[in-house]
Amino acid sequence: MTAYILDSSALLQYIDDEAGAVRVEEILGICVAGQAAVRISAVQWGEVAGNLRKRSGASHEARILSGLLPIECEIVSVNGERAIRAAEIKVDRKIAYADAFALELAMDSADHVLVTADYGFKTVADLARIEFLPAK
Repeated sequence: MTAYILDSSALLQYIDDEAGAVRVEEILGICVAGQAAVRISAVQWGEVAGNLRKRSGASHEARILSGLLPIECEIVSVNGERAIRAAEIKVDRKIAYADAFALELAMDSADHVLVTADYGFKTVADLARIEFLPAK
């Protein structure tokens, strides 16, 4: 079964109803229907939380996050092994550490697809399947 790995840029486009929001909504619907899995790294989830808090304050952050992901979606915890693999990706491929967590999760299986609006991932497209959402 396909597992879609969302990064923070994909979720922020969805929250802000920007280009790509319809595709993210479609992916979440596929997950709810049991036809695919949806996962996000806890680090990427934290980036979404921080972005919302900075833009709109704590109450807005909590309200949005509490209803954002269907229960079928999984927030993947970070353990020591994942942290080391992300650090290796960061150093070897010169990408941001938080982005390396999303990529590391996508690299877990050939059935995983990283969904992002961050075109900086083009430089690592050889490492995992990546679906690029439309630019803003």
